[in-house]
Amino acid sequence: MPMSSPEPDAAPPLSALALTTPVAMGYIPLGIVFGFLFVQAGGAGWLAILTSIFVYAGASQYMMIPMLAAGLPIGTIALATLVVNLRHVFYGLSLLDRFPARGPLRAYLIFALTDETFSLLTTLPASTPPRRLALVAALNHFWWVLGSSIGALVGAQARLTLAGLDFCLAALFAVLTVEQWRSKQSPAPLWIALGAYAIVTVLAPSHALLLAIALSVLGGVFWQSRANPATEAADD
Repeated sequence: MPMSSPEPDAAPPLSALALTTPVAMGYIPLGIVFGFLFVQAGGAGWLAILTSIFVYAGASQYMMIPMLAAGLPIGTIALATLVVNLRHVFYGLSLLDRFPARGPLRAYLIFALTDETFSLLTTLPASTPPRRLALVAALNHFWWVLGSSIGALVGAQARLTLAGLDFCLAALFAVLTVEQWRSKQSPAPLWIALGAYAIVTVLAPSHALLLAIALSVLGGVFWQSRANPATEAADD
C-alpha cells in the first residue's frame, strides 16, 4: 500500500520559526528597551510583562511610558493607543477572508496583527491554513514578550547602554520590505506607498502616516481597477 503524503495543513513548526527569525531580531532588543524604560519610569516589572502580553502594541507601549509617569488617566492612554494603531484597520481588512469565520483563533489573529506580522502573513500562500497563520503570529508575540521580560527583570538592575538600539526597528522594516518586494509579481504596491509618503511628507508632515495610508489605499484601488479590465480582456 503506498504511503499517503502528508497533508499540506501540517506545516512544520520549524518553518514558522525560521520565518519569524528576522522579526525576533527586531522584537527582542526593542522589547528589552521597552521593559527597561518601563521599570525605570517607576512601573512594576510584572506590569511591563502583562502589558506586552495583553496590549502588544509596540509603538503605543513606548508612548504610554511617559503618559503613565505623568499620571494620565487610563481612558486617555487607551484613546491615544487607538489613534496610533488606527492604521491596522486599513490593512487588516485584506486578511479577514483568510482568518477563520469565528472562534478564538480568529480573535487572536486579529489581536496579534502587528505591522511585522501582517508583512509576514501576506508573503504566505493564500492556501496557508489558519493554524499556521496563528503560529506565525504567536511566535512574533512571544518574541516581543520575551524581550519585554528580559528588559523588565534584568534592565532595572543593570546599567545598560541603549544607544543605537532604536535602529533595530528601521532595519527590521527594511528586511520585511525586501521580502514583500520579492514575494509580489508587481512592484506597484511598493512604489505607490513610497510615492504617497513622499507627497504627504512635503504637504502635511504632521499627519504623514495617516494620509500616506489613505493615499496608498486609494492608489491600490485605482491600480486594481485598471488591472481588472486588462485581465478580463485577456480572458475574452
